[in-house]
Amino acid sequence: MRQSDHLWTVEELAQFLQIPRNTLYKWRQEEAGPPAVRLGKHLRYRPEAVQDWLRSQEEPDGAHQ
Repeated sequence: MRQSDHLWTVEELAQFLQIPRNTLYKWRQEEAGPPAVRLGKHLRYRPEAVQDWLRSQEEPDGAHQ
């Protein structure tokens, strides 16, 4: 398996985003976070899908003034 094929666990994504795990679960309930893949009872995240989602969250320049 190539590194780019690695799916992130909830714990790995929470660490990457520097947020609590529970925030990811809350976002999932609200359909607000990055897309996840369900493998049985486990959630996994594709790093490229997370990056796409992060880009979609960017605010336009000057939006927070």
